Amino acid sequence: MLSKIDLNCDLGEFYGLYDERRDSQIMPYISSCNIACGFHSGDPVTIANTIKLALKNKVAIGAHPSYPDLQGFGRRVMNLSAEELEACVLYQVTALKGMTESLGGKLHHVKPHGALYNHAAKDEETAIGVVKAIVRIKDDMLIYAPAKSVLREVAKDAGLKVRSEVFADRRYENDLSLRSRKLDGAVIKEKEDVLKQLAAFLDGIVYTHDGLDLPIEAETLCLHSDTEGAAELAKEIFDFLEKHDVKITSS
Repeated sequence: MLSKIDLNCDLGEFYGLYDERRDSQIMPYISSCNIACGFHSGDPVTIANTIKLALKNKVAIGAHPSYPDLQGFGRRVMNLSAEELEACVLYQVTALKGMTESLGGKLHHVKPHGALYNHAAKDEETAIGVVKAIVRIKDDMLIYAPAKSVLREVAKDAGLKVRSEVFADRRYENDLSLRSRKLDGAVIKEKEDVLKQLAAFLDGIVYTHDGLDLPIEAETLCLHSDTEGAAELAKEIFDFLEKHDVKITSS
């Protein structure tokens, strides 16, 4: 069983109307956060306020870049050239890094969002575009990537630090990819099912949608802030980990 894990959450996902309540309810229970950089969500005021909230709660700050898809919340694959993709990621991560440092913090990691994350997990050209941008900013940056993914291997080959990520509230397919949100059963909403999946992660396995139990590496655990009841789930996960003597840490 794992002795420690990083508990992360995608935050700052508001645009034009920042509401701190949801994020402030989640922050006390997590060790790192991934802040939207403006391309799928997150306007400048939201970004600044989310950074301040993370610093107040001593939560490690990550950049959460996406395809330039505000209307689709970054959940649609976009046909960008290698140059366009690299520039998009470079722009977003540099902005988040600069804002974090100007407010007294330090950028801890990068985690691509949505369709960019899932496509880079299996498409080498996309993974290379993401990694090239990150290396330009910091050649030993920490990146969160799916276990056994193309993105993970490309990042490791480029010298980046990699943390294998699993998801508390998402169902897996037999190839360890996340089940598409377009399909039934993609999002796990019930507390009992989330904790069952978490218990399996601690033992190094995942139960797929088809009922297989497969080995998986879990170094950081993600909870989506837009999952129904996310604040309550964050506390349940936190309490479950503490009960099982698993240290929650971003280090």
